[in-house]
Amino acid sequence: MSHQPPAPLLPGLYIVATPIGNLGDITVRAADVLRACDGVACEDTRVTGKLMRHLGASKPLWRYDDHASERDRARLVESMHTRAVALVSDAGTPLVSDPGYRLVREARAAGIPVTTLPGPCAALAGLTLSGLPNDRFLFAGFLPVKDKARSDMLADLARVPATLVFYETAPRLTKALAAIGRVLPGREVAVARELTKLHEECRTGSVADLADHYAAHPPKGEIVLLVSPPVEREESVDADAMLREALADQKPSQAAAQVARATGLDRKALYARALELRGE
Repeated sequence: MSHQPPAPLLPGLYIVATPIGNLGDITVRAADVLRACDGVACEDTRVTGKLMRHLGASKPLWRYDDHASERDRARLVESMHTRAVALVSDAGTPLVSDPGYRLVREARAAGIPVTTLPGPCAALAGLTLSGLPNDRFLFAGFLPVKDKARSDMLADLARVPATLVFYETAPRLTKALAAIGRVLPGREVAVARELTKLHEECRTGSVADLADHYAAHPPKGEIVLLVSPPVEREESVDADAMLREALADQKPSQAAAQVARATGLDRKALYARALELRGE
């Protein structure tokens, strides 16, 4: 990536998207800014150091992550009055499930110019590969670690009429799939992993199919987990079949709630029908 040296940058904050795996995905503009800036605020200086060496750039690297203090942030903002500071995350677009929004907020409040350099983003890459509806989607970051909190979050999002996009870690994928199957039954799910890397894959199917596959082939790497939208009301839904399946191991009230989350149909009407199916 050799060309004319980049022009000097004006003081300010530059939000720079970096590769999520394949270093070839760095944009020319991003490379120019990282070579020309006065310093880089980053999550992990070791990770960003590798990228800078790949670009043949040597700049001061300042640690800025979730644990940065208000004093660190104020000092960094103050420096932007006279220096061009690039903000990067370990991978992808900064501020997307990454630290940094407070830095941007305070820079803007201080009247400092803020420039964004768009580029790679794992959430969008996973969405494009999944084959799930993408006219509307909701990015919800990482699912909670604890079972109840994870289930509660999924229940809160059950009626959102859009594809749900999460980040997940490989060791937690099995529990995440189980929770989706329990709270959002009948949804199509996609697992996108190792995006832009040699072993990139995206598998789409039912929770049961994906759970079986990853039980036999434990995944590695970072994961984008996607869940299809709820069935629209006007579509033909075999609610009775879904209720009968749910009633096999649940009470009528639980079965009705489960099918309501999956279909968007009225829970009270489903409960009444569940009682009929149980002969009560």
